[in-house]
This record gives sequence, C-alpha cells and structure tokens, in this order.
Amino acid sequence: MKRKIYFVFVFSLMVLAGKAQIGGENTYQFLELTNSARMAALGGTQIAISDSGDLNLAYTNPSMLHSEMANRILVNYVNYLTDINYGYVSYARSYDGIGNFALGMHYINYGKFDEATETGELTGSTFNAAEYALNIIYSNSYKRLNYGANLKPILSSFESYQSIGIAADFGANISSKTGNTTVALVARNVGTQITTYYENGNRESIPFNLQVGISKRLVHAPVVLSATMQHLNHWDLASPDEEPDFSTETIYDRKESFLKQTMRHMVLGIEILPSENFILRAGYNYQRRQELLFEDKASLVGLSAGFGIKIKRFRLDYGISRFHLAGSSNLFSLSINLNDNF
Repeated sequence: MKRKIYFVFVFSLMVLAGKAQIGGENTYQFLELTNSARMAALGGTQIAISDSGDLNLAYTNPSMLHSEMANRILVNYVNYLTDINYGYVSYARSYDGIGNFALGMHYINYGKFDEATETGELTGSTFNAAEYALNIIYSNSYKRLNYGANLKPILSSFESYQSIGIAADFGANISSKTGNTTVALVARNVGTQITTYYENGNRESIPFNLQVGISKRLVHAPVVLSATMQHLNHWDLASPDEEPDFSTETIYDRKESFLKQTMRHMVLGIEILPSENFILRAGYNYQRRQELLFEDKASLVGLSAGFGIKIKRFRLDYGISRFHLAGSSNLFSLSINLNDNF
C-alpha cells in the first residue's frame, strides 16, 4: 500500500510541474515523433493498449512493460520526409521481486549538409545533424495497477552546436477484471536542458505532453477500439502560446467550438484481428489534419493505416501516415522473441 501511495504522489508532482506547451515551441522536438509502426497506424499514439507481446508499447507508456516482454529485441525504422530517417532499438529483461527493465536508443538523422558562408558561398565542407535519446525503462505492478517510468538522457548535435538534456516519462494503467478494458495516464517528457547549444544561452523548454487513454476489446467481435487524449496541459491547440505582434502580423480569429477543441486532442484507432497472427489497423488524428490540411484538396491527411504479422518468433508491423499532399511516412517494426518457449 505504501508503494502505491508513493507512486501516485510522485506522479502528481510531475504533472503539476508541467507547463503548457505544443509542438514547434520547444527543443528536442524529436521526442514526440512516432517510431512504432503500430502506433503510427493507430493515429500516432495510443497509451492504453494492453499487449504483452509488443515491446513498442513500453516506449509509448512505460507502465505497459510486462514480464512477458523479457528477452525480446525490437528494431524500428522510419523513412521520414525528404532524406530524414529515424528509429528505435530496444531490449527487455525481467527480474522476480524487482520488476521489469528495458533499454532502448531513439535517434534521428537529419542527413548531411553542405557548409556555406553567410553570403551563400559553398566552402566545400559538409556537416551532419542528429539527435539521440537513451531510454531506461522500469515497470512494476500492484494488483491490477501497473506503473512505470522512462528516464531519457538526451544529446542533440547540429554541426558544432551541441546540447545535453534529461527527460522522463511517467505512466500508469489499470485493466478491468476481464482484461477487455484498459485506462491509462501518461506524463511525457518531464525534464529540462542541462547545457544549451551555445555559451550563455537561455535554456529552452522541452515538449511536455499529458495524456489519458482508453482501449476496449469487443466481447463478441475481433475488434479493439482505442482513443487517446493528448496535450491536456494545453487545451487551446488552435492558438499559439505567445501573443502575436498586432503591428506586423495579420490576425485570424480561430475561435473554435468546445467539440472541435476536444477533437484536436483526440487520437482514434481501431484494430481488426482476423486471426491471432494477422492484424489490420487504422487511425485518425484530427489535430494533424487541421494543421497540415491543404484547403483546395483535403486528400487523406490525418489518416493512417497498417498491418501486423506474426510468424513464429518474429513479429513484423507496417504503418503509413499521411502528412501532406507532398508525401507520406512509412514505418517498419521488427520484434524478435529470443526465448526458447516462444
């Protein structure tokens, strides 16, 4: 009982410490990228899906790390926009009486750039840009309550400019007695910059994200429905945090109804399971659609889809997310069960 009270107390402190922030207004924004093909197919994130065979779920919600994931290795690769690529690798272990652990590395490679002077003259030299986050995940349980944390040391490098930071995710979930319904709460990216990109620079905020989610497996149909509310620490996602300069900018009134504001936080997903070894998925992200929609042609922006296949000790997932008319993002996940009794 003491362990449960302590966790709830620490989790509450972390949530209260978070500031209202949205994408594009923070550093280390790569922490918000979806690297799991399954999550991408389900709209970008789902924190309440309970599946003891998918190590990717521990990255989204550390409380989803289960003992059944022990001795599994995971490799994700994302063919992102232009020449950018990123990915994630992870391995899990479990120890009786102590808990479950996973170690992972999240990276993004922005590619190689040609160096130029201030006037645009090429120097003949090139430089690289990349960011890395080590993921140290721990989870445990108390009866039907599961809880976990993910500590993330961060290194960001752009040419000669480097920054070091630290972040952590805190998660909890509880399932119904039948196991068909799961609700979850996650506070992502609680942390700060330790060193700035240049000397005497101001420390920038990192993308804190408070999320709550639910998943439901239908009793009489092979269907799993899931929904996640994200960025609950910043309700009005249609407006920027900072007030615009009325003397230099054209101002557009973007007041929205309560329903539309609610939908901006909602990510919806569905999984259809024709068999235990083949899964079809689809998702809808209303916020992404509103931010990236091209008014003259709606296209499929904000929609995503994918599938999963299990073959013996191997698990392969594929997801595709539509961001803009200019292109989509393809994601691949491969998980290998190294246990003898797979």
